Amino acid sequence: MDKYSGGGLPDHGRYTYSPIRGRPAWDWPGGKRLAVYIGLNLEHFAFGEGMGAELSAAGPQPDVLNYAWRDYGNRVGAWRLLDLFDKLGYPASVLVNGSLYGYCPELVAAFRDRGDEIVGHGWTNAARQGTLEEAAEAALIAKSTAEIARREGKAPAGWLGPWISESRVTPDLLHEQGYRYVLDWCMDDQPVWLKTRTGRILSVPYPQELNDIPSIVGRKDTAADFADMIVDQFDEMLEQAAEGPLVMGIALHAYLVGQPYRLRHLRRALAHIAARRDDIWLTTSGAIADHCYDLTEGTIV
Repeated sequence: MDKYSGGGLPDHGRYTYSPIRGRPAWDWPGGKRLAVYIGLNLEHFAFGEGMGAELSAAGPQPDVLNYAWRDYGNRVGAWRLLDLFDKLGYPASVLVNGSLYGYCPELVAAFRDRGDEIVGHGWTNAARQGTLEEAAEAALIAKSTAEIARREGKAPAGWLGPWISESRVTPDLLHEQGYRYVLDWCMDDQPVWLKTRTGRILSVPYPQELNDIPSIVGRKDTAADFADMIVDQFDEMLEQAAEGPLVMGIALHAYLVGQPYRLRHLRRALAHIAARRDDIWLTTSGAIADHCYDLTEGTIV
C-alpha cells in the first residue's frame, strides 16, 4: 500500500488527510455526539523470555519481579476492575491475548458473562507481530482468531496488535481474515476508513495519551494525574462534540490501574463520566464500528 504523499515523502496509502473541521455532522444512537468506551487489556506473558512492560529495570531472565507484577493484573487487578464496571454500569471492550484462554479461562469467562465485547489482541504480549514475515503474521492472526472463536462461539470483529505493532500488510491481513475494525491507529477522534488490498477496514480511535501505560509507565504520572486526565479529556470532548461526533477511548491495563491506590482514583474518574450518562453513548468499540458500517456511504472520511 506504500506510496508517496503529496509532500513527496513515503506514505502508508491507508487514508488521506482530512481536517476535523468542516466534516459532516452526524449522531451516535439516541442523538448523542460523544461515544465513550473502555478498552481493557487482558494480557499473558511468557516467563523467562520476550517483551513486557517493566515496573523496574529488567534483570537477567527469568525476570521474576516484572513477570509477577504483570500477572497481578490477571489474578487480582482485573477482578477488581470487573467489580468497578459492574457497580458503575460500564460495558467494556476486552482486548484478549489468545494464550490467555489456556492460562486463566475463568477470567475471560467473567467478562463474557457480563456481555462484554471480546477483541483480538494477538497471542501473547511478549512478542510483536509487525516483525514477522507475511505468512507468519497471517498464521498468528488466524491462531488467535480461531481460539477466540472456539471459546466465545464467534470470531472477534476488532483487533489491537500487541505493542501496537503492525507490518506493512497488517490491515490487509485483518480484512482478509474477516475483521471489521482495527484499533492500532490513533490519528483521529472520529472513525476513519482504511484502504486495504481487498476492500476497506474501519479504524476506531484507540488512545495512546489516555492510556495507562504511556501515562504511568512512560511519563511516570501518578494515579491522581491519570484520573484527572480522564476527567479533563471527557469534559473537553463533551464540549467539542457539539460540532460533530467524537470517540473517547480509555485504555486500561489490569496490572496498572488494578492496583488498589490507582483503582481508587480511577473510580473517581469513571464515576464522573457515569454521572453524565444521559448525555453520552457509553458503549464498546465494536458497537461504534457497527454504527459506522450502517451509516450512509461517504459520511465517514
